[in-house]
Amino acid sequence: MRKTILAVALVVAVAGCTTTPTAPPQLDLPAGTANPALEQWWGAFNDPMLTGLVDEALAKNLDLRAAIARIDTARSQVKLAQADLYPTINLGVDANRNRVTQVGSVPLFGFPPVNNDYRVGVNASYEVDLWGKFRTATRAAQDDLLASQYARETVRTVIGAEVAQTYFQLLAADAQLKLLDNTLKTRTETVALQRDRYQGGVIGEYDLAQSEAERSAVVADVATTRRAIAQYESALAVLLGRTPREVFEPKLERDSEMLRLLGVPTLPEGLPSNLLARRPDIRTAEAQLAGANRRIDVARADYFPSLSLTGSYGSESAALKNLFTGPAAIWSIGAALVQPLIGLKAIEANVEAKTAQRDQTVISYQQTVQVAFKETHDALSANQTTREALAAQTERVNRLQRAVELADLRYRSGYSPYLEVLDAQRQLLQAQTLQINAARDVRLAVVDLAKAMGGGWEYSATVAGS
Repeated sequence: MRKTILAVALVVAVAGCTTTPTAPPQLDLPAGTANPALEQWWGAFNDPMLTGLVDEALAKNLDLRAAIARIDTARSQVKLAQADLYPTINLGVDANRNRVTQVGSVPLFGFPPVNNDYRVGVNASYEVDLWGKFRTATRAAQDDLLASQYARETVRTVIGAEVAQTYFQLLAADAQLKLLDNTLKTRTETVALQRDRYQGGVIGEYDLAQSEAERSAVVADVATTRRAIAQYESALAVLLGRTPREVFEPKLERDSEMLRLLGVPTLPEGLPSNLLARRPDIRTAEAQLAGANRRIDVARADYFPSLSLTGSYGSESAALKNLFTGPAAIWSIGAALVQPLIGLKAIEANVEAKTAQRDQTVISYQQTVQVAFKETHDALSANQTTREALAAQTERVNRLQRAVELADLRYRSGYSPYLEVLDAQRQLLQAQTLQINAARDVRLAVVDLAKAMGGGWEYSATVAGS
């Protein structure tokens, strides 16, 4: 019997010391080549207004402030988990007055029916962390805290990228509006000229109607572009964390020519070798996975016995004046060892639930890594192809500008109809619009690449602090 008890105790002790690995699963990853410094990547555009907007967003954005509040919540959960590692000590002060029956089944001869009871004492209780349950729960809460800190950096990364993207889209819309305004002015002058020529009998009504239709098309495009500008302005005001009045009446001073003047930085090509460490969303998933693994150990610890220690010291008296005298002293001390016998299915179910949650977290981690490499792949591709598209669109604009000049010369010389001029002007306007969009896309591709590579968060400080 003694050997059996020792064997069971040994098995329980070994099981209690077993821990679930917290490291993330090994994945098949491509080889990396570079590790760019991207904490302040937006400064590479040399645009003071962009830098100011990003700084304002990182200081006032409501999503970022909510992420900071979630960190405070996680920090309080760590303190709550740590509380189980220490004894609970309470000071109790009780005063009772009661009356017992004088006609009960047991007569109380010589005792007054009314009694007073005064008690002052300190009570302490402590559950010994035999199997590391509370220590593991504390580390799991610390993993959650770390995950919330990385989540905040993910929000910082997204906010910085969204501010830059919205800003570049706004500049492109401004440039488009300026192009359309100039085009509308030209179309209006053309309509006036064609009307004079129609009234003079030089051209027919068809040519006049065509010029008026082209002017109306530009008017419609101007209205659409103004709507886009208004939407970009309000979206940017929201990202900057401005007041509802400032969102409804956004005021964003900028230069409409800035899109053409801005230089486009060249980020290092190739996949960063430490992409898993650079991306805060992956670090968040890793911390969540570590916490999920530790909670399996916490649930498993319920299989094993718990040891509780209790103690109290104080004084008790029927008379208040005798409460703090020597004979009124009372104390107690005790220990209890509890081993679950019935209800093990509930513990088993809890362990299975925590294991299933861990498995979900593993899949979420794998998906996060998968998305990270996809975004980096797509951003690297876009960073090259958008520059090629911009060069081609610029060449096309130059050629069409010459085509418009030739078409107008041919029309005035009587060699071609006015429809040829309108078609050339229409193609030029479309090409100029595509050129503006291509210039915008080059900058958006740089932003996407910086974000995909894990830029925009305090990488060095956070990694060192973790």
